[in-house]
Amino acid sequence: MAGALKEQQLAQNVYAALQAASCPLVEGLHLQEADSMLQLLCVPSQHRTDILTWICSSINPNFANVKAMSMRSKDPDILTKEIAVLGQELLLCKADDLDLIKGNASHLQQLQFLDQLLTVVPGSDKSEHKMDEEILLNELYAAESLPHLTQMLNPTIDPWPAHIKALRKGQKSSYKPSREEAADVAALLQMTQSALQQLQSECEFLHSEAQSPSTFFPSALRVAACDLQQLMATFSHVYETDFRAYCSRDPPSLSTETSVFQRVHQLLLACNTELEMLNEVSEASVSMTEEVSQLQTQPRYWSRAKKHTLPDQLEELARRYRDFLSLLHS
Repeated sequence: MAGALKEQQLAQNVYAALQAASCPLVEGLHLQEADSMLQLLCVPSQHRTDILTWICSSINPNFANVKAMSMRSKDPDILTKEIAVLGQELLLCKADDLDLIKGNASHLQQLQFLDQLLTVVPGSDKSEHKMDEEILLNELYAAESLPHLTQMLNPTIDPWPAHIKALRKGQKSSYKPSREEAADVAALLQMTQSALQQLQSECEFLHSEAQSPSTFFPSALRVAACDLQQLMATFSHVYETDFRAYCSRDPPSLSTETSVFQRVHQLLLACNTELEMLNEVSEASVSMTEEVSQLQTQPRYWSRAKKHTLPDQLEELARRYRDFLSLLHS
């Protein structure tokens, strides 16, 4: 938790220093969330590489020639290596720390490297803060200030309480907190905890961020749009230099014998229709077979208060017809 807070604080400081140095690559972004700043400064992207290149060019104006040379070189890591060499010259990294330059190192290492690198950039808050510290130290250690410094280090009246004085002298302190003081401290801690819980319940964005970590940030869209712009510029350059000759060729000529495909398509459709008809005939035949089988096996016809099957009923009718003919002949 402490490491994450430190990373967020460092990211905010580095982003503020870039704005103070009038870096054109952060103008118009208006990032507010620390996570968006971390994504911009620590996630590998073309935009992050351009920011590093701008910082190096601000420190050493001749670095612009290195950028132009990297665009013509076949080695894709030449710009990364030159930035690492500059960092080694400034005693900030080693020449082989390519993961740090590419953005594959830990966020804390990248932010510390950027923070130290920005102290050399003219016009940034880091360089001005460093100059203010030097002025303060020079003023503090000036000859006219030495008596005041000596008196401050060795005051005439010791400001420490009695129990702290005893501890400094190596003696046992006789100071013991009373029960009333302990109760007051416990009540104060309880009130502080209740106030923090109430404040956390009122901050809805803390709960919404915990429930939906994939919240869309407009700043992330701006970073993605900047990366897309860089990719489009790179593609335009490659198209103009390499692809235009291939894309300007005449289109291939298509065959005029397209009726063959149309005839094949019609025959396939007719074949599918005949197969569907045969399938329907087969299903109808199966259904008729089942119906005839049921007529022959299931009793459906009443005769003499009893159901009979169709063959039995036909046999009974034939027998009665023979009996009737025999009666006529007799």
